[in-house]
Order: sequence, then structure tokens, then C-alpha cells
Amino acid sequence: MNLIIVGLNHRTSPVEIREKLSFPAQTIGEPLRKLTNHYGLNEAVILSTCNRVEVLAITGDIEKGTWQIKRFLSEFHDIPLNRLDDHLYVQQGENAVKHLFRVGAGLDSMVMGEPQILGQVKDSYGYAVQHNTAGVIVNKLYHKAFQVAKRIRSETKIGESAVSISFAAVELARKIFGDLTGKSAMLLGAGEMAELAAKHLQSNGVRDIIVANRTYEKAVELVKGLCGTAIMFREFPHFLKNVDIVIASTGAPNFIIKPDQVHDVMRERKQKPMFFIDISVPRNIDPLVNNIDNCYVYDVDDLQGVVASNLQERKKEAEEAEKIIDEEIEKFYRWIKSLDVVPTIIALRQTCDQIRKAELAKAVQSLGSLTEKDQKVLDAMTSAIVNKILHHPVTHLKKESNKIEGDLYIDTIRRLFDLTVDEEAVKKAQNNDD
Repeated sequence: MNLIIVGLNHRTSPVEIREKLSFPAQTIGEPLRKLTNHYGLNEAVILSTCNRVEVLAITGDIEKGTWQIKRFLSEFHDIPLNRLDDHLYVQQGENAVKHLFRVGAGLDSMVMGEPQILGQVKDSYGYAVQHNTAGVIVNKLYHKAFQVAKRIRSETKIGESAVSISFAAVELARKIFGDLTGKSAMLLGAGEMAELAAKHLQSNGVRDIIVANRTYEKAVELVKGLCGTAIMFREFPHFLKNVDIVIASTGAPNFIIKPDQVHDVMRERKQKPMFFIDISVPRNIDPLVNNIDNCYVYDVDDLQGVVASNLQERKKEAEEAEKIIDEEIEKFYRWIKSLDVVPTIIALRQTCDQIRKAELAKAVQSLGSLTEKDQKVLDAMTSAIVNKILHHPVTHLKKESNKIEGDLYIDTIRRLFDLTVDEEAVKKAQNNDD
């Protein structure tokens, strides 16, 4: 098996290059078929996200296959290869397996440990299955990658700590309220970070979201995706008493929420807790609001501190994740080795059994009239002799095939016994799930 990954990502290329190499999901069939039909690859998968484009392929010739993938990327997107080559990375063999496992687990992402990439990897595999470019090796490899990602999620805490400003804000809100189910929120401004924080809040059970923006039409547009309510910006003070969480992200040059104002709101709320997230620069919420009982104010610096701390935690968990990946690579390569050793063992047994049967037939003919019972005894005896003779060679062959020099043992057995491997036996071995 020759496995290759050729690609680029957010670390090796700017977005101007990545966007030119992207593959839309709705037309992914054409490039997949080109890879296998025109560029001579045995199996192929294309992963295309905003942060990476990768082609994974199985090929008979690793150097030729690598060149063919690069040529495909250049020709399909009509970009000279000399403009692409400096941005491309190449992973081969075991390094390619490790790369796929790391990508699926989120260890190679811009935000370490983010879970969205696994869904994208699953989709890329699904497209390959749909368009018949996934064969035995790719099927096994991707199912193993999904198992590895699941194991890392269950055995480490790599996905538990917030590592984005918006996610950190939600994590802090959960610590204050315990459960966000049924809570309500207000967005002041419709910036990207505020919108993302609101989506995280909603996914954690926040009931109602009010959006106030100086451009009312933009607020209306935003609430469509949030199932919320748009209001005029000047009206937001009248709605503060109705919300538990306020996310401020406007271009105002001064404080738009002040302590006196919040004192009145808290009195109307009967001191029910309020959580303020100020991701504006300059700040929109007077930090003195934090001195009011049951009011909690966090600005960008507070959230960045949480993110930095959590990134360190994720890095520790990533070390454990890497150990899991190394274990799973070893298991995968044991299966790969079996693609050679199992058919060899089958061929060895078949060859010896053919010799046994031929010699038994001669012996039965020489002995003359034998009862059916006598023939069964002789057949069982000769079969037992062959099994006992082969027991130790087969046991050692299985054991040694998992080592670095395993291919040498397999080749030696094939040469010594002049074995011809049955293709049907190979297929059965390939479909064997460990």
C-alpha cells in the first residue's frame, strides 16, 4: 500500500491561494473521478474546507502518485505548479496515516481540538464512497480515523476548554448561571464575534435573543439566523430588565451602559443576576458595573486570559491524544501487514494440502481395497501431520510479519515454497476487520 496526502492549509498558504484550490461539495464528483480515471490513482478522497485543501490517494507508485496529485491540482484549477509548489506539503506512508488521524481529531486545526473538522472529514469520505473512489484501504483508513477521533474525545479533555473569545464568553456565562436553558440575551451591535457568541449561547439553551443595532436593517437580518427580535438601538435601555446576558460589540467611543442605569435595572429585576460581555474596543460597558451585586462584567482582556489558560490545558491534553494516535497507527499497520501475510498463509496451507491429497491418493491406490472407514482414518492422519508441521512456521510468520523485517519473512516463505497467492484470498484478507 502506498498512501499519499498532498495539500495546503492555513499555515502553509494565504487565503488567496486556498480559495483558488477549493472544491465545492456539489461538484466534487468530477475531480474525484478525474483523480482515479485520468491521473491513475487507485483510490482518492478530497478534503476541502476554508482552512485546508487535501488530496489523499492510494497508488502503486508513490513518487509518480505524488507528482500526479500535484499535476491534478495545478491543471484542474488552472494554476501553474510553480506558484503552488511552495505552499504544498506531502505526507507519505505512516506519516500520512498520522496526519489524517491528527486532522480528524482537531490536532492540526487553527483552533486546536475544535470538533467541526471531524464532520468535514466524514463528509469528504462520504463523497468518495458516493462517487466510487473509496476502496478497501480508504474504507478501513477512514473508519479507523473516526474511531481514533472518538477515542481522543472520550479519553482526553481536549475539547472541553474554550479557545475562542466567543466560546470563552459562553463558558463564563455557564459558570455563573450553571444552566443557560431558558435564559435571555441582548446583542448590542451585530459584529461577527457578538453574533458567534450569541449562536453559542443559543446552542446552550438561551431562549430569546434581542438585537439592537444602529443600522436597524442589519439587526433584522441577523435575527433571522438567531430566531430573535430586532429593536431600534435607542430602545435597548428599556429592554435591559428583560435579559440575563448582554453582549456589547459596537463602535461607540464611550460607555453606553453605566452603573446608575444598571442599578435601576437590577431593582426592576429584583436582583436577578446579569452577565455582561464587553467585546468592544473601546469598551462599551463601564467596568464599575462589576461592583454591583449580582452583576458580572467581562471584557476582551478577561476573555483572552481565559483563552490563553485553556490553550495551555488543550496542549497538555494534546500530548495524550498523540499517544493514542501512535497506538492506533500501530494497529492499522498490523492490519496492512495482514493483507500480505494472510494470503501467504492460505497459499502455504493450500499447497501443502494439495501435496498431501495427491500422495494420499497414490497410497490408497497402492494399498488396494480399503474400507471407507480406513480411508477416512488415513485422510485425518495425513491432515493432522500437515497441520502439526505447519503450526510453528505459521505462528512465527504471523508474529514476525508485524515487525519491520516482516516483508522479508513473507517473501522468503513465498520463494521457498514457490507459492502463488490466490487473489480471492487477498480480497478476503482485505475485508477482514482486524
